[in-house]
Amino acid sequence: MYFRIRSFIDEDLDDIVQLSLSAWDPVFSSFKRILGPKIYLMVVPDWRKLQRERVETTCKDKEKFNVLVAEMEGNVVGLLAYELREKDATGEIRLLAVHPEYQNHGIGTELNIVALQKMKEAGMKKAEVGTGGDEGHAPARRSYEKAGFTALPLVRYYKDL
Repeated sequence: MYFRIRSFIDEDLDDIVQLSLSAWDPVFSSFKRILGPKIYLMVVPDWRKLQRERVETTCKDKEKFNVLVAEMEGNVVGLLAYELREKDATGEIRLLAVHPEYQNHGIGTELNIVALQKMKEAGMKKAEVGTGGDEGHAPARRSYEKAGFTALPLVRYYKDL
């Protein structure tokens, strides 16, 4: 499976939004199973709208974020957005998504590796990323681990009042 990693261009935005919604559907389904419908709706009232806005805002803010895309046969199949924080010499991965049809082929891992190299070239001393421990985030966790990240387990609790 041949793909290439390149920088985001404005014409990618619609494809990136659509692939990210497909990629994150299992994540939010997992959240709903874990939290139950009542708390889930309090925490994530309209995940598609929130994620669409997050992706669009991130991709458009070219001064704050760097966005990479994975392209295969002219189709955008993955994205990774990262931020360089010079103040603490940290690069932070903010978004990672690979279209479900293309997951488990090394695309997420390669996006991570390219981003980490760019962070290092920019003088960053540390890289970090936050992700979920649920089953919906398992593909992302695998790609982070394959790229050399070390996980620090954290837990967030919710309660219906």
